[in-house]
Amino acid sequence: MARFHNGMRPIHPGEILREEYLAPLGMTPNALANALHVTPTRINDVVRERRGVTPDTAIRLARYFGGDAESWLNLQQTYDLQVTLQQHGREIETEVLPREAAIA
Repeated sequence: MARFHNGMRPIHPGEILREEYLAPLGMTPNALANALHVTPTRINDVVRERRGVTPDTAIRLARYFGGDAESWLNLQQTYDLQVTLQQHGREIETEVLPREAAIA
């Protein structure tokens, strides 16, 4: 994936879950799914970066690992915004004029 304007690539919450939580604990996605009372597919898809973190998943992750659900949702929102800017940012900049320029 391309780099963001600050030189860093967007980081999916699944990468953080995989590298910062599961790997150090030696925990599998299936074990986490069981602990969270969700389907293994849901956690596997997040860890493989094929699915985003939903509010329900964020609440469950925060309850299990500690912290707050907002942090997980902020990670997802930041990732989504960075990816959208990479994919459509230039197009939007050329299509949408700032209000001041549009009325001048």
